[in-house]
Amino acid sequence: MAGGWARDGAVSEQIEASISDELARLKSRPAPMGESLTHCADCEEPIPEPRRKAIPGVKLCIECQQDRDSAYSARGGINRRGSKDSQLK
Repeated sequence: MAGGWARDGAVSEQIEASISDELARLKSRPAPMGESLTHCADCEEPIPEPRRKAIPGVKLCIECQQDRDSAYSARGGINRRGSKDSQLK
């Protein structure tokens, strides 16, 4: 694949490095620990037994967890190539 001034395999290396960075970021997030709560920490609604068994240390009901997940904003990536197109976005 032609890469302009880039050496052969540079694009693949950039993609692999981006994937490795994201995996490391996800693995560094603390996992739920301890006892699962019987009631949601946010809304006080009961947390269903199957959810407590499936996710040890769960603190939120499904609805509250979905609200938190949807509020997550994607972080900006690292511009490894430094191309003009990626800088204009």
